[in-house]
Amino acid sequence: MVRTGHSTASASAAVPELPYAPPPGVATTGLEVMTLSELRDRAARAGQRLADPQRPGFHQLFAVESGRLRQFVDFTEHTTPAGGWLWVRPGQVQQYDDLDDAEGTLILFQPTFPDPTTAAFVGLDEASGAVARHPYDEYARAVRIALDHLRFEFAAERRPAAQGAHTEVPAQGAHTEVLRHLLAVLLLRLVRLVEPDGRAADAVPSETFRRFRAAVEQDFARTRRVADYAHALGYSPRTLSRATRAAVGLGAKEFVDRRVVLEAKRLLAHTDRSAARIAAALGFADATNFAKFFHQRAGTAPGAFRASVRR
Repeated sequence: MVRTGHSTASASAAVPELPYAPPPGVATTGLEVMTLSELRDRAARAGQRLADPQRPGFHQLFAVESGRLRQFVDFTEHTTPAGGWLWVRPGQVQQYDDLDDAEGTLILFQPTFPDPTTAAFVGLDEASGAVARHPYDEYARAVRIALDHLRFEFAAERRPAAQGAHTEVPAQGAHTEVLRHLLAVLLLRLVRLVEPDGRAADAVPSETFRRFRAAVEQDFARTRRVADYAHALGYSPRTLSRATRAAVGLGAKEFVDRRVVLEAKRLLAHTDRSAARIAAALGFADATNFAKFFHQRAGTAPGAFRASVRR
């Protein structure tokens, strides 16, 4: 359940979209590294309530070093303990439940910042769920080293040279490329983690599923027919269903429908749009068809869902 009862105004208004904007003095575009303390201070100076729902247009990668970070992401509560990581994707609606109880690092980056190979391998276009990780043993050390290298390089353009040293601020192009590669190492290490029992944390999805996932993210409001995606991608519907089931344990039709339901929940919870307007935005012929679809898959009527999360 998403927390919207703390503020009537924030519950009734549209959830704000947050574009990426680098802070003054940072020449690198597309990536920023900050501490959670810096995030709290920046929000306080801007008069921003971090407990209000927000929908960033960039990736957020949280590394908790002490305490516990509690937040809601798309109606799911996440508690990230010390040593844990949480990856929140662009377009996901998030709210901080308690940011004062945690210290750590936050990495912000635009979807276009990682190189295409890394983006495909780590599923950068997946938008339906936050990714939680808790590295152990040597994997925790490897991830920590990758984070330290990224923080060191990000601070390089601000770090003054020691007196008498010949250190120079790196050329901006080279600096950006080093950051890109270091972020790739960190992301790849996180998605390739091994669980304590020796299992891989995630299997690498097939190219078929990656293409299907990207197409669904682009067109789920236009069509819910697997045949349309199969035709556009050059596969058979059965091939898409096999690839989707192997990757996420769902058939292709269920995968599309869940993405539509998620977007409907976001619009119901965080905007005051009528059912008719939401239906039109998601490609339904009318509000009746949308209500029937939503009730069958969410187990409740759209109005009842809105009322429950507003409470």
